[in-house]
Amino acid sequence: MMVDMCTTQECPSQTTTSRVGAVTRRAALFGGALVAAGAALPATAAQAHGRRGLADLTYPLTTSFPAFSPGEEPARRTFVTIENDGYYMQEWRILEHYGTHVDAPGHFVSGGRLATEIRIDELVAPVVVVDIAKRAARDPDTTVSVDDLLAYERRYDRIPRGAAVFMHSGWGAKVGDPAAYRGTDAAGGLHFPGFSPDACEWLLRRRGIGSLGVDTLSIDPGNSATFDTHLVLLGADRYGVENVANLHRLPRHGATVMVGLIPYEGGSGGQARVFATW
Repeated sequence: MMVDMCTTQECPSQTTTSRVGAVTRRAALFGGALVAAGAALPATAAQAHGRRGLADLTYPLTTSFPAFSPGEEPARRTFVTIENDGYYMQEWRILEHYGTHVDAPGHFVSGGRLATEIRIDELVAPVVVVDIAKRAARDPDTTVSVDDLLAYERRYDRIPRGAAVFMHSGWGAKVGDPAAYRGTDAAGGLHFPGFSPDACEWLLRRRGIGSLGVDTLSIDPGNSATFDTHLVLLGADRYGVENVANLHRLPRHGATVMVGLIPYEGGSGGQARVFATW
């Protein structure tokens, strides 16, 4: 009988192949069990927590999502493959303010808090949705006003302290067309809805809100050259969430939002997985 006496160092390819094969077999068996068990999980979990609804408010992170300015899109490449290396992984080059993302106070305020300094309790909040979609369809430069906020409270309820106040403008319907999503005119100017500085100040002073969110590229309207709403909100040590998806699925009052901000070191903000329950 012949015995193979080679060590791991002497026979790396054989050892790697057998190890990868064993891992693959275990993964297949375990993965199949998880798929079978997970098929009933969403409904079961929702029932266990007394939840009626769950909505993902995050756009998939792709290289084709509309950037604020052309040329700011990310790039990605395959770094390693299962066939060559035993596992799959990508490498991304990306700006912090792309896709569904957070603006931390330090994005506009010198010395302001950065992504790693935003507390967990700030990232979970009651969310209210102010719907201006009909007006935005006629006027892409419209903004959420104090009158809109007062009308919201007359119809629904008082905006809670610490709330995330989200604008629904219907702009998500344009996300597949970068020029339409930016609202680019012949001169290259941008046109999309946002919050007015007055509405932001009112929410901070009168309601003590925790954040603003929009279904557009910026909490300021696209035609703003001074970013006043950013300066008011971030200057008050609050944060903004931009490019929020699926706001048409949320109740206007009574939901809770969770903002899974990536805590980039020194981050002026960053990508986030945002979802809501009610």
